Formats: sequence, C-alpha cells, structure tokens
Amino acid sequence: MDDTEPIPVGGQTGADRARRSGTVLVRPVPMRKLAKVPFVELADGRVQGVVSSGSDIARVYVSSVAAAGHGLSCSTNNNRPCGALHGPYPCKHISLMLAEATRQYGLPRVARYLRVEVEPDGALESALDPHHEPTPAATVFSRFLRHLSYLELPEVTEPVPELHWFGGTRAVD
Repeated sequence: MDDTEPIPVGGQTGADRARRSGTVLVRPVPMRKLAKVPFVELADGRVQGVVSSGSDIARVYVSSVAAAGHGLSCSTNNNRPCGALHGPYPCKHISLMLAEATRQYGLPRVARYLRVEVEPDGALESALDPHHEPTPAATVFSRFLRHLSYLELPEVTEPVPELHWFGGTRAVD
C-alpha cells in the first residue's frame, strides 16, 4: 500500500471521510534512525537536515539540496565545508539526509518538493541535476537546536503555547 492510497476508515475510504468532514488522514511515519540523521525538513525551498559525523561524535554536518536547481550544500555547523562534496556528486551526508527525508515524508512528497519525477521504486538522487551551491548552515542548525530544546521542556498538563499547532491526540489525565 503506497502513501497516496486512501486509508480505509469504518467501511469508507479516508478520501470519502475527508471530503465530508474536512479531516485529512496521513499515514503513520516509519521509525527513523535519529542517531545518524537527527533532523530533516522540507523548508526554505530545500530538503535540509543535520547529519552526524561518522568520525567525530562532537561534529555534525548541515546538508541541503535546493528545490530550484538542485544545488548541493554540506558543511559543519560552523561552516567548514565537507571534504567529500565535489561538484555534482553528493557526499554521504547528503545521501543519508535524502534517504531519511524519503523515509519521513515519503518518496512522492520529497520528489514533488524537489520538482523531479521518480518512479515509485526509483532512486531520488539519480533524478537530480545537482551542482555545488554552498549555503549557510546557521539557519538550519539553529532550527535543529530549537527542536532539541522541546525535549527539555518539563512535563506539564497545560497547553504549551509554542506547540499549539500540534493537534491534541487524547485527553490530559
């Protein structure tokens, strides 16, 4: 079952129910490997994320692929360029980030965002027409740190104003 197929709900398809109620049903996201790629997003016209270094536990790389033009960028959080990114060939950080973006958002959504056509079982990287285009890492890295700060919030039973856009899933005990 792919992620574009309606989800059956009580004898009706999710599409039928969504048309009547305004509810949008989204398939559950499969588990991701957060130790290697702790943060990935489709934002600012790029697929971008934070990827852990394979050699230094204290180092992370901020990688991105631009939707317009497929510019590749990869550097450490303090803007030191990735030594493995050369011209149109993605480094392993970009490959890992794209794989996790596909796992989190689904291949059709990531391909649409990057404005490429990919067969359902095709490789996203082969559909790109990439070139090296450095972008600053600070914005993505600061968003990653902001997401980490949510993990440090104390457990409360009252709504957290910053998280109001997360829909309630159950009543608070």
